[in-house]
Amino acid sequence: MTTNGTSQSILLAGASGVLGRHITRALTEAGHKVTGLGRSRENGIRADLMDRDALLRAVDGHRFDTVVHAATALRKPPMRDRDMYATDALRTEGTAHLVEAARATGARRFVVESMAFGYGYGDHGDRPLTEDDPFGPRGATPALERHIAGMRTKERLAFEAEALDGIALRLGLFYGPGGTEALLPLLRRRQLPLPGDRGRVLPWVELTDAARAVVAAVERGRPGQAYNIADGTPMGFRAHVEAVARTFGLPKPLHVPLWFLKPMSYAHTVMSSRLRMSCAKAERELGWTPRYASSHEGLAALRPTSHL
Repeated sequence: MTTNGTSQSILLAGASGVLGRHITRALTEAGHKVTGLGRSRENGIRADLMDRDALLRAVDGHRFDTVVHAATALRKPPMRDRDMYATDALRTEGTAHLVEAARATGARRFVVESMAFGYGYGDHGDRPLTEDDPFGPRGATPALERHIAGMRTKERLAFEAEALDGIALRLGLFYGPGGTEALLPLLRRRQLPLPGDRGRVLPWVELTDAARAVVAAVERGRPGQAYNIADGTPMGFRAHVEAVARTFGLPKPLHVPLWFLKPMSYAHTVMSSRLRMSCAKAERELGWTPRYASSHEGLAALRPTSHL
């Protein structure tokens, strides 16, 4: 049964992705009926979010209570700024098209996957950011503005959509089943050189915890609100990868200076950033707390089911 006793019919854009598969499972276990939307054969409704007319044709005749936008164009961790461009477009044009599709199906609620870097890349100091802090500040370079504009626009379209109750989840960096495994071959072959963290930390969230937050937003999120979603232990990028290596008995990544990553522009930006988030609002309003309070706990739970 669902937490609030009401089963919903949910259209999930991005259902076949890594996060989407966890969301599908979590929503189904909570008693909801999930229909996937995307380009792959795994989806109940096959359509490309970037093709407005085809999308509206595909959803014609369907009815849903809630639409969840978790679509991404990423198939591996982004290294260069250009690796993010297709996902940037999904956050702008794709979201606008999905809002139209949601209204066409009679949906009343629209939940979007947002992310921590919508607060801006760079050094935010040691104070945990809350949902009251500015979101979507102008990017320091044209490429960063393109990324941040995507996150800013995605939330704005959700909150301002006529006849839809928009909710945004500002998620930390993902790890966990279906995500962490991609690092293992690189660590085994020592093909993942990383700089030291030098006090820089980032928010992390285990994938099944992120999926549980989506269920909470579907059932209990307040319209027009954003919620930070991360575990209680911010950690530097290198520290997280070293924890992966220890958990799976693999070599630590080679150490390189930060400037070495400049050709990999997006990775350099991420690893140059320092960002903490408070998730008190999600705990208070959604009743969500992470099952795994740190990457160490989440990785320990992952190891027995992984194939090395």
